[in-house]
Amino acid sequence: METIDCAIFYEWEFDDEFVSIVSNKLSASNIPNRVYHAADFPGLRERVKRRELSFKVVIDRASDADENCEAIVSTLVRSGTYLINDPAEILHASDKASMHLEFMTAGIFVPYTIIISPYSAEREVKLSIAELAKLGRPFIIKPANTTGGGIGVVMGAEGLQEVVDTRKHHKNDKYLLQSRITPTNLDGKRAWFRPFFVFGEVIICWWDDQTHVYFEATREDISAFNLAGIETVVRRIYQVCKLDFFSTEIALTTDGKFVVIDYVNEMCDMRIKSKHYDGVPDNVVEVVGEQIARGVYGLLGQGR
Repeated sequence: METIDCAIFYEWEFDDEFVSIVSNKLSASNIPNRVYHAADFPGLRERVKRRELSFKVVIDRASDADENCEAIVSTLVRSGTYLINDPAEILHASDKASMHLEFMTAGIFVPYTIIISPYSAEREVKLSIAELAKLGRPFIIKPANTTGGGIGVVMGAEGLQEVVDTRKHHKNDKYLLQSRITPTNLDGKRAWFRPFFVFGEVIICWWDDQTHVYFEATREDISAFNLAGIETVVRRIYQVCKLDFFSTEIALTTDGKFVVIDYVNEMCDMRIKSKHYDGVPDNVVEVVGEQIARGVYGLLGQGR
């Protein structure tokens, strides 16, 4: 059987640059690695199934969208391959309803939220006038488990009828009704952030929730605006979700609270800013790639 130290699985065309960066960082750390795209998965599935090929570590950016890759990953989990991220932890982290409750238990500030059962389990929505009033208007409706690119999310809901109609779109999913959070203003910027957690490191970016444009948060920013609390919150999130690599959204409110908005993004969009106006700053992508390589290096036992 051929054994490869590290492999990267991906299927999204806009992942090309990020995957190339990570692969180069791995090679620079003397970690042999291979990259597999969607076209490779059917043949790879057979090789793995026949035990002709195995991997020590796999960076998985495809099994959520490609059934051949999903089958490969399932086999690799049983064989002891280390997956970044672990499928069981992804399943746990992707349930916004569970994360909401676990975040509250962990002392993490979250928006006022009402969790309602799936339409398939209970067709009538039981909400009091007081509960709706506490949500405010407009409020947000989002499915608990349907993730990626804001799928199924209603940002400007005004009343009960929209809740009734929206939850029919994903009939087997729970829904979250959330108050909208208004961030404070810091030197002309909305105090909304998207930090990345990568193998123990926290990288903070400004992220405008209206334009979706990123800017790297400098050390001067973190000091001047007292943003160190963001790192504390992200580390608490890690204690809940246990993912090696994820991002989140955090807003600083006018009363000085760091409120987590979009709980755990377990499959980070890593398009680069130099090619996409709403991409991640190139330098941040490079740092993320370096940190992934360090993490893999440690997992392989070469850094001990």
